[in-house]
Amino acid sequence: MRAAKSKRWSPEKDRLADAFFRYLDSERNASPSTLVSYRRALDHFRRSRGDARPDWRNYTTEHFRDHLFQIMKSGAARATVRMEFAALRSFYRHLVERHGIALNPLKALHLPKAQRKLPHPLSVTQVTQLLETPGRATRAKQSTAWAAARDAAILELFYSSGLRLAELAALNVEDLDIYTEAVRVLGKGQKERVCPVGSHALKAISHYRQAANVRNGPLFLNKSRRRLGARSIWSMMKKYLPESGVGLPLSPHKLRHSFATHLLDAGADLRSVQSLLGHANLSTTQIYTHVTTERMKRVYDAAHPRA
Repeated sequence: MRAAKSKRWSPEKDRLADAFFRYLDSERNASPSTLVSYRRALDHFRRSRGDARPDWRNYTTEHFRDHLFQIMKSGAARATVRMEFAALRSFYRHLVERHGIALNPLKALHLPKAQRKLPHPLSVTQVTQLLETPGRATRAKQSTAWAAARDAAILELFYSSGLRLAELAALNVEDLDIYTEAVRVLGKGQKERVCPVGSHALKAISHYRQAANVRNGPLFLNKSRRRLGARSIWSMMKKYLPESGVGLPLSPHKLRHSFATHLLDAGADLRSVQSLLGHANLSTTQIYTHVTTERMKRVYDAAHPRA
């Protein structure tokens, strides 16, 4: 007799998970990246159970404790662990509120404490070096005549307004108001905010738009005159690293870190920086105060005769 095939679970057949993702998308306005990471977390947990796959209603705290142990044993970073379990906790809160699940099995589960790493911003001198790089870098043969102007505008805007990578990539021409010197940004959770844009960034953007004849639609274009994607922007920054002389790993987020740190170093208040960054919680912004304090200590130790 042939052994009966085990019924393998697939995300497409999971009505509870599908309802959860519809809720995240339509009611919570979750970003596409959040939907992808949450779906991956749910799928990872179910697949980790092997063929013994009870209904979501039948999982216990022990199942999730075992899953946590296995992930930690694999050497995953604490941030990765916490992000995966944040998705699972959110899912079970939804099941309790909308689908009559009596208890949330994740409520009694203790996760490892978050390991908060201090950001490493660039100095003002290093930022200046980076922002000047597109103008002096060797241009690839296949690139457009206006590519350097576009790249300079992107780097200037990152540092000028402290935008996230996804926020900058999603900008359209109409989002930028040259008269109020501000840009309208759609941030996490589809929350809109307005960020000031400095004179250097405005000048760089104007130069790029004139060179590339950008009048409407996406603000930053690729050589096919379609929207420049986030991955392409990241690659562009890596391309300029050897010629920038900065000597540190570069990412769009590093310019965001530098933006926040330099504002606080110059006396900006924490609430204003929180608003500019689009942070929902002040505690997220407070990490930059630790950076400025550490920098102050280094300056003190290096300069004070009796430090």
